[in-house]
Amino acid sequence: MTATWNDFRRARRRSRQAWALLAVGLLALAAVLVWFFTAGQFAVAEPETAGPREAPVLAAGWMKAVAPVRPVPGGRAVEVLETLPVKGRAAASGYDRSAFGQAWLDVDRNGCDTRNDILRRDLADARFTEGSRCRIGAGSFQEPYTGRTIEFQRGAESSKAVQIDHVVALGDAWQKGAQLLTAVQRQHLANDPLNLIAVDGQANQDKSASDAATWLPPNKAFRCHYVARQISVKAAYGLWVTPAEKEAMERVLGACPEQQTVVPR
Repeated sequence: MTATWNDFRRARRRSRQAWALLAVGLLALAAVLVWFFTAGQFAVAEPETAGPREAPVLAAGWMKAVAPVRPVPGGRAVEVLETLPVKGRAAASGYDRSAFGQAWLDVDRNGCDTRNDILRRDLADARFTEGSRCRIGAGSFQEPYTGRTIEFQRGAESSKAVQIDHVVALGDAWQKGAQLLTAVQRQHLANDPLNLIAVDGQANQDKSASDAATWLPPNKAFRCHYVARQISVKAAYGLWVTPAEKEAMERVLGACPEQQTVVPR
């Protein structure tokens, strides 16, 4: 009987130890869940990709500025955002790319079309095609929307890997004030280096005509500049933002309150 009682006591002790270990495990799990649903989900999400935090506007010596409707106001982007009108979208009816002029005009009259100007500006080692001083045939760059290094090679299919994005998409601009601009002003908006960046082709397709409320660059390091650049373009061409768009811009700029507008220099 003594042996049976000792066995019983040992069993109870092991049971208490097991319950104690289970309790510790449950507490640890609860702590992990609390951490994850507060800050941890951002830490374990896809890491912020390495990449440029800003993109150039002008290249000294050969690229000229395009005259906007009004100069880009300097200062903090979040303050300039407060000066933009807030309205709903206008009807998209009547929108056509041709409303912004022929694609890739030589608006700054430097002898080269806008697409090649932007490629030359943004590719770190841009190389001309044989016999040309305008057509970019190859190069590579650290792409801002994804943060990846991308090789550009001109070709019927390969050229699609690098596309020139309108930071404020023309379809978005049309619904937020561009209908009220003159034909020349819309041409300038479509060819202004302030509103153009060489980017990953697929990222450009994913963005389409989205505004900041529905699409932001996957590369989080670039978002502050991206939003500030959109604000700068909209201020320069008298465009407005929707309530949801403004809220999204404020959310991004909350992480970088000193972010300045992008003034062409």
